[in-house]
Amino acid sequence: MARIQAETNRSSDTHLLTVPLPPEWDVDLYLKDESTHPTGSLKHRLARSLFLHALCNGWIRRDRPVIEASSGSTAVSEAYFARLIGVPFVAVVARTTSRQKIELIELHGGRCHLVETASEVYETATRLAHETGGHYMDQFTYAERATDWRGNNNIAESLFAQMARERHPEPAWVVATAGTGGTSATIARYVVYTGRATGICVADPENSAFMPGWREGDASVTTPVSSRIEGIGRQRVEPSFVGTAIDRMIRVPDAAAIAAVRDLAAKAGWKAGASTGTGLWAAYRIVSEMVAAGRGGSVVTLLCDSGERYTETYYSDAWLESAGLDIAPYRRRLDEFHRTGTLG
Repeated sequence: MARIQAETNRSSDTHLLTVPLPPEWDVDLYLKDESTHPTGSLKHRLARSLFLHALCNGWIRRDRPVIEASSGSTAVSEAYFARLIGVPFVAVVARTTSRQKIELIELHGGRCHLVETASEVYETATRLAHETGGHYMDQFTYAERATDWRGNNNIAESLFAQMARERHPEPAWVVATAGTGGTSATIARYVVYTGRATGICVADPENSAFMPGWREGDASVTTPVSSRIEGIGRQRVEPSFVGTAIDRMIRVPDAAAIAAVRDLAAKAGWKAGASTGTGLWAAYRIVSEMVAAGRGGSVVTLLCDSGERYTETYYSDAWLESAGLDIAPYRRRLDEFHRTGTLG
C-alpha cells in the first residue's frame, strides 16, 4: 500500500488540451490527455485502483501471481504496479494485440499468455489463477467499483477542476469510450453526485455489444466478432458497464475512428490510438449538432493512449488495406467539418 501511495504522490495530473475550433462557433473542445501517465494510458488510473482494491480486500498474496484478462493497455499498467509491489504478473491477451503493447507488458516485468480470440481471455485467466493460486484481477467486473467515484483524485474530479476557469466551465457533454465501462461510470456518477448538468455520451466501435445491450436494456447481448479498436468494445456487456448512468451512445465506424486520429495528428500534432479516435469522432458529431442549433458550450473527450503503440496497425496503410478499411471518405467529412461545422 505504501509503495502505491508513494507512486501516486510522485505522479502529476494529466493535461487538458484544447482542440482548435473556429471561435465563431462558440463551442470549445478539449482532450483529457491520459497518455502522459507513467505507463502511457488511461488504464494507469484503473490499474492503481484495482491494485489498491485487491490489496485492501486481502486478495493479493506474496509470491503469487496477479493475472489479468486484457486487450493490452490495462495489462501494461498492471504489470507496472505488480513489479512495484514485487509480485509476478501474467497478462492473458489475444494474439491480435499489437506487438508494441506486448513488448511494453514484458518491459514492465509481466509475462504474456496468448490466446487465439478475445473471447477466450476470461476463462483462461480464471483457469490460470486457479492453477497457480494467484489472483485474477478481473478488470471487467471490478473497474466500476474499485474507483472512488465521489472524488479522491479520480479522472472526473481532475477534469472538472481543470475546466473551472474556461469560458464554458461546465461541459455540455463528456464523451468517453468503453472497454470495461469503468471510466464512463466514474464520470457519470461524479456528475450526479456533484449536481452538474453535464451529459455523458459513450462512443462505441463496430462489433461491440455495449450499444445494442444499452439500447435494448439487455445485458445478455453478445456479438460474434471482436472489436478491431484495441482497448474498447467487447463481445459481451461487461459487468462494469453501468448503462443506466449514461445519457447517450454513438456508434462510430472503425474507419471513422482511424480517420479522426490521423486527422488530429496532421492538424494538431497529437498522435493517439484509435480508441481516442472513436471518442473524438463522437465529440465532433456533438459539436456539429451544437453549431447547427446555435448553442454554445464545451465538450470534453479523452486522449486514451499514444499512437506510438499502433504504428503497425492504425497508422499503417498496409494494415488498413488488409483490414478492408477505407478512411478516405471520413477524412473528407472531417475536412468539411473543420470548414463548416457540419460533420455530415
